[in-house]
Amino acid sequence: MPAAAPPPPVSAVPRRLRLITALAATGLVAVMTVVAVLLKSSTTGVVAFQTSDQVAMVGLGLAMGAGVLLVGRSRVDADADTVRVRNVVINHEVPWSAVRAVRFNEHSPWATLLLTNDDELAVSAVQAADGQRALVAVRGLRALLADHQARHPVVREDLLYPRE
Repeated sequence: MPAAAPPPPVSAVPRRLRLITALAATGLVAVMTVVAVLLKSSTTGVVAFQTSDQVAMVGLGLAMGAGVLLVGRSRVDADADTVRVRNVVINHEVPWSAVRAVRFNEHSPWATLLLTNDDELAVSAVQAADGQRALVAVRGLRALLADHQARHPVVREDLLYPRE
């Protein structure tokens, strides 16, 4: 009898968060551009604003917009061997053998991976705000974990008696 095919790979991004961060970044750049345009016509009496100040304001708006967009950069990609998690600026590549469970508690904003060393790794790409998409991603991650655990059973020691 042929072996069952492994579950399909999972890839997820936070759709709603990306939309919100894109709108916020656009608004921020627009406001800073308007401020830059109006800057030269205003004066404090002590300081006269120059063209370089206007350019700096637009540049500042672009930098702040890029910072806001970083928040929506999260992503998770998983296949039969590993799960790759990209949170805001940090990337993690974890083999399924290091994952004990995929958790998504009722009031949690995002999913987490419970690792075998009792650490938790946030998967901010799978957000509760995404509703059905998040549910599909969590089910896919759990299917990949269950498949890996079925193919690689772990023999647990009986720790009732000390090692000699």
